Amino acid sequence: MKPNGADIDAICDLVNELCGIYLDTSKDYLIEGRLAKLVKQAGCASYVDFARKVRVDARLKNDVVDAITTNETLWFRDNTPFDALRYKIFPELIDAKAGSLFPKKFRVWSAACSTGQEAYSIAMAFADVVPDFESWDLQIYGTDISPAAVAQAQRGVYNELEVNRGLDQKYRGAYFVKSAGGWGVNDVLKRRCRFEVRNLLKPFTNVGTFDLIFCRNVAIYFTPTDRKSLFQRLGQTLNRGGWLFTGSGESLMDLGPNWAPKQHCRAVCYQPNGCNGVATLKR
Repeated sequence: MKPNGADIDAICDLVNELCGIYLDTSKDYLIEGRLAKLVKQAGCASYVDFARKVRVDARLKNDVVDAITTNETLWFRDNTPFDALRYKIFPELIDAKAGSLFPKKFRVWSAACSTGQEAYSIAMAFADVVPDFESWDLQIYGTDISPAAVAQAQRGVYNELEVNRGLDQKYRGAYFVKSAGGWGVNDVLKRRCRFEVRNLLKPFTNVGTFDLIFCRNVAIYFTPTDRKSLFQRLGQTLNRGGWLFTGSGESLMDLGPNWAPKQHCRAVCYQPNGCNGVATLKR
């Protein structure tokens, strides 16, 4: 079913309302490609009718979010941010926490975690740095707008194709167990990662503060106003001296002088709440 002008307007409004993604009239191909099957299954005569039905059906809302969001991900995506973690960010944070009440506690937010590969990759990068990984209180909070993506992240099971996308054999041998469904993340990693569905455009209620945030390749789908608001609010959840990573093609220089980009191991990152020397933590 090909959408007309009224259909496109109705779906664009619906998608923005559900997950903050900004679509315009040029995205008719995407609307048809990703939602036509759902429209047919729902027994709707048009996309306008479908949008009305979705607003009063919680299951359909989840189906639309799962269909429209892009869950493109892989292990250690782009590589350079994880090199920066190993050789710059984690060592500095460890030094900064050495004299604190909780020297082994680290909180990380994978703010658009998709099916979990980013969060688990961060955990493995941390394990590369510290001795006796299991003695550290590493807490990784993974969130995504897609219920289906979060469900897979919680299961932590990946098929052969998924584990072959960026996962080195040494990590597979150390942290994965072969199962009937593919390869499962072992308990050493799983108990350090918690996943839940969260809309990044809603208030960050009860999330706490973090030493590190990854928010990559999601704000590019938001309006300029929503994008700016998102990163400002993310900055408020960072501990002093904490770091934020965005996608390789994203820049936050327009947010102000505190958001001057820094480059480590060829990865661009930001330290909006403390920029001098070794990271210092919020007291």
